[in-house]
Amino acid sequence: MNQLDHFVAEAVLGVDTLWGGDVMCASGTGRFIADSWFSDEPLPRAYTHKAAHHLRQAGGVSGKGLDPDIIDSYLGDLNLPAAIAGIRAESLSTDPLRRAYLAGLADSLQVMLELALEVLGKGDPVPYERAVEASTGKPPELSRPVSKRDRVAELLEHGGYSISTGDGLLGAVDAWRRDRVVPMASVRGVGAAAIALFDLLSARNLQPHLPHELAAVPRANIEFLPIKDAWFSGSMNYLGRARNPDRSPQYEATYEINASLQMSYPEFEQLVSHEVVPGHVTTFAYLQNLYVRGKAGFEATVLTMNTRAATLFEGIANNAILIAHGVTEIDQLPDDDLQIGVLLALLQDDAKNQSSYLTWGENREQSEIKTTLRRDFLVTEERADKLSGAWGRHPLMGRMYLSAYRAGTEKVADLRRAHPPQSVLPALFGCKGLVDIVTIDLALQS
Repeated sequence: MNQLDHFVAEAVLGVDTLWGGDVMCASGTGRFIADSWFSDEPLPRAYTHKAAHHLRQAGGVSGKGLDPDIIDSYLGDLNLPAAIAGIRAESLSTDPLRRAYLAGLADSLQVMLELALEVLGKGDPVPYERAVEASTGKPPELSRPVSKRDRVAELLEHGGYSISTGDGLLGAVDAWRRDRVVPMASVRGVGAAAIALFDLLSARNLQPHLPHELAAVPRANIEFLPIKDAWFSGSMNYLGRARNPDRSPQYEATYEINASLQMSYPEFEQLVSHEVVPGHVTTFAYLQNLYVRGKAGFEATVLTMNTRAATLFEGIANNAILIAHGVTEIDQLPDDDLQIGVLLALLQDDAKNQSSYLTWGENREQSEIKTTLRRDFLVTEERADKLSGAWGRHPLMGRMYLSAYRAGTEKVADLRRAHPPQSVLPALFGCKGLVDIVTIDLALQS
């Protein structure tokens, strides 16, 4: 590791540890901000410090049972502001694209650190607008669900689900879901079939536009694991630490899915394309391969939530089903059910953004937000409760991550409409350099 790599490792894992994350945990129940560590480099002091274990066990700065003396020891010994400043300083000697990416990473880490200090009572409140801009590259704004909701209503009517009787559109959506529900007890088998389909589609409509070296990279080396009573809907855990006899990566991951989810099969198809192929698992596997071949820097190995890169990754993942089918619009997908499933999934991500805005931008009550999400965004009762509660009111995720899904989705969709696939797809998947939701424009200009 050079000095820049050292600063990236210390800053990312230091902020991650402050919030209770454990990047070496194989489960999403233990991970938090840092999404990966697959470089084979030794873990930095930010992870191994004597106070780090206590922070992880306590659930970080927002958890219970945190010893103030231990947190003071951690903050005093590590000097995380200096590590973040070091990223900025060392990045000045890199190429313009990498320099801009690292500047955005440093900005996001700075805000996450300040949010942690705010929670601890050691810093001023972080303005909501600043938190959203640090992760998405633009100011917060309300969602606009009407056109998606109207299209769902049109497709449901066409499929024989009346929206003019009973509970109206929401009742029709609930009925449609019940008729197509995925049995979570069989999620491994159902998931394997969906993964095989989307891997085949990706080989047809994605791979030909990428460098030939990526053709040998497994796009979907993943295992589905149902878990009960999780506070999240699902967690893709990219591990990437298994090696073949020749020391090449196996690109392995797991996906833990909340066994309480009420999901239709078309929504599940969108989930698989989002989380696995050609979404998150594929994106991370390609970046690991680029790192191994010296085409990406160390920062590509310790990918981080609440950053502008994470917003881009969510955008890729939400457009993944369109990428797999080789189309740019939802109404170009092959059947009405699949279109409904994708629209409902995107409405759920619009609901995440709405929950963030109403909670932190307008200080609305959870009960009001829950009703709004269920009524206007057609989410299930379970999702409305989680998004307005555990997710929406979290001091970090509610202010920095919930807006990322919608912001990333709209940006990637616009880029795919404006650029041919042979230009935009290599840029999105890091083949022109690791990029985020802002620096992707620089990559496309080169």
